Amino acid sequence: MLVLITYDVNTQTKAGINRLRKVAKQCINYGQRVQNSVFECNINNTEFVKIKHILEVLINKETDSLRFYILGNNYRSKIIHLGAKKSFDITDTLIV
Repeated sequence: MLVLITYDVNTQTKAGINRLRKVAKQCINYGQRVQNSVFECNINNTEFVKIKHILEVLINKETDSLRFYILGNNYRSKIIHLGAKKSFDITDTLIV
């Protein structure tokens, strides 16, 4: 299923800057960055529960914001992309 993860971490303190790096690093482990604080993650339900828990532990619920948009398996018709960065299919083979 496709899950869109977005976050806004308060970086006015050194602890906030560290949280931001940790949140981004965890999101990279599960998906593809599509904007600065937005990740598309093609994950199963178990992976979703795991990343949700990891991120909940990392953020400061008083100053940070975290959102999960669950688009499911039939997400292709729900995404419209306009602008500079070309869209790509996250399920395609990645050649490194």
